[in-house]
Amino acid sequence: MFWLIEDDERLDILSRMKLKSAYVEIIPYSPTIHPVENNVSCVYIKPLDGSKGYMVTIKHSEAFSVEKSKVQELIESIEHIYVIDKKEFLHYFYHPSISSLILIYPKFTKKYTSAHNFLYNREEKNINLAIPISKHYEMCQANFNELQPYLTQEINPFYNDKATLVFANIESVGIKVNSSLYKERFGKDTRGYAYTQYNLSTTTTRPSNSFDGINFAALNKENGERECFIPRNDVFVEMDISAYHPTLLALVLGYDWGTDDIHQAFADLYRVDYSQAKEITFKQLYGGIWKEYEHLEFFQKVKQFTEKLWNDFNENGYIECPISKHRYEKDKLENMNPQKLLNYFLQNLETANNVRILGKILKVLKHKNTKLVLYVYDSFLFDVDKTEKEILYQILDIFKENKLNVKLKKGTTYTLK
Repeated sequence: MFWLIEDDERLDILSRMKLKSAYVEIIPYSPTIHPVENNVSCVYIKPLDGSKGYMVTIKHSEAFSVEKSKVQELIESIEHIYVIDKKEFLHYFYHPSISSLILIYPKFTKKYTSAHNFLYNREEKNINLAIPISKHYEMCQANFNELQPYLTQEINPFYNDKATLVFANIESVGIKVNSSLYKERFGKDTRGYAYTQYNLSTTTTRPSNSFDGINFAALNKENGERECFIPRNDVFVEMDISAYHPTLLALVLGYDWGTDDIHQAFADLYRVDYSQAKEITFKQLYGGIWKEYEHLEFFQKVKQFTEKLWNDFNENGYIECPISKHRYEKDKLENMNPQKLLNYFLQNLETANNVRILGKILKVLKHKNTKLVLYVYDSFLFDVDKTEKEILYQILDIFKENKLNVKLKKGTTYTLK
C-alpha cells in the first residue's frame, strides 16, 4: 500500500493490519501554538514490524482528509505505541499504552528538513498545512531512524505512567488572563488563556515550565506581570509548602523536629531571627554544612547521609532515588560533588512526592469548577469557585497526610497576599 493515507478505504486497510506496536508522530497545524489550542494536520504511523511508515492526513492543502475520530480509532487499535513526548501527544489523542521516548533520550530534537526550516522562518499561522506532505514524511522517517535504537530500552514507569498524566492534566486547564494587560506586559496575543508546558527531561528531573518565551516558574513579583493572571472563578488560592527540602530530608533521615514550623526550629538552634535562619539553612543544604553548626544532630545526620550518597554513587556508578526509582548515573553527569548530588537527590524526591500529591489533588478536583492551574516546585495555585470551599480542606488534608506544613495566600490576581 502507498504511504499516503487520505481516504477511508486506505485507512480501513491500515486498520485491518492489526498492528501490535508502532511509532506515532503528530504533525500539528503549527509548530509554535500550544497543543491545547492546536489541531492535527497529519499523523505518521510506522509499524515496528513493517518496512515503511504511513502518513494519515486529517487536514492538509495537498490531500483529501479522513476524520480525526477515525484516526483515534486506528490508534486505539494498536496494542502499544511509541511517541516522542507522551505528555504532548495526550493533548491530541488518547491511548492506554504509550512509551514517551523523550524520557529515554532527553537530548532528542526533531530532524526538520530544509523546507521546514525555511518556511518556519515566515512565522505564518498554520504553516504545516502548506509544507509538502512528502517533507513531513521525510522528517518523520528521520526522527524514527534516530529514535529506533531507544525503543527497546527500559523506561521509568513513574515518569512515563504517572508524571506525564499529571502534568498533561495541569497544562490542559490553562490560566485565565487579562488579554490587554497580557499583551502590554508580554507583547503576546491570547484568546483569554495562557497555557503552560512542563519539561520533564531536565538533568535534575525537577520540571521546568515555560512556553512561548514565558517562564511560568519565575514570573516576576515586582514588575506587575503577575497581575495579568486572573481567576476564571472567584479567587486564586496558593498553597505553599513550608521548608520543603528540610522537611523531606528529615523524613529520609528519621529526624523529628517536634514542630510544624521547621524554620522557627532552626532559628532557635542558630539563635537568630526567622528570615536569617531560612537563609542560613538553605546555604548549608545546597552549599555545605558550616563548622559552627556541625555539632547539631540534624546536620550530623545530613553529613552522614551525604557521605553515604557520594560513596554509593562512586562505588555503584549510580544512586537510585526513592518513590520515582530514578537513577543518577555517574557516567551521564559532569562535575558532580557530594553537595550537588544531595541537591539532585532532594529535587528528585520533591518532584516525585509532588507527583503523588498532584495525582490525589486532581482526583478531588475531577468534575469540579475549582481547578489547579499552576504548579511551581513547592507551591500549588488553585482557581477557586467559592461554592466549593470544602474542596480546599480536602486538599489540605492531602498535604497533612504527607507530613507537610502549608501556608496559604489568596488574591484576585496572581499577585497574592
